[in-house]
Amino acid sequence: MVRHLYLLRHAKSSWDDAKLADRDRPLAPRGKKAMKDLARHLRHDGIHPEVVLCSPAKRARQTLERVRDSLGDQASIEVEEELYTFEADAVLRRLKKVPASVTSVMVVGHNPAMEELAALLAPAGQAPDRFPTGGLASLTVPVAWSRLRPGCAELSSFVRPRDL
Repeated sequence: MVRHLYLLRHAKSSWDDAKLADRDRPLAPRGKKAMKDLARHLRHDGIHPEVVLCSPAKRARQTLERVRDSLGDQASIEVEEELYTFEADAVLRRLKKVPASVTSVMVVGHNPAMEELAALLAPAGQAPDRFPTGGLASLTVPVAWSRLRPGCAELSSFVRPRDL
């Protein structure tokens, strides 16, 4: 069974209020526009993950809210504290817990975790050099989630907001 993994880095966040804690920063206007464009891309490409794992950071949740309607009705949304991380290993550990029956997962998270995870799972040289805010890596995974390992996936596409 082939599985699909979508790694979505949260959209551009605002730094207008220097007093806000990192996890409380909202999306910037540029991030909101980028997610409108990404939502259209998700609909066009028929990306409908069964499970969406999302960081509890405000910018990540707002990113998900902006594309939610494009993901279809079947998506189970899970906002999890352990995904407020910048470490690829932490995201990988969470992905390994996804039931084998699930065929598609989207992670809405942070860098450098998204960039490093894409680089870890895709064959050497296949992952993007830079993973900008609002970037979406789509990977094809031929193994069960519990068997994720370096180089086991194939990068099928990478979309940057500016490409849309």
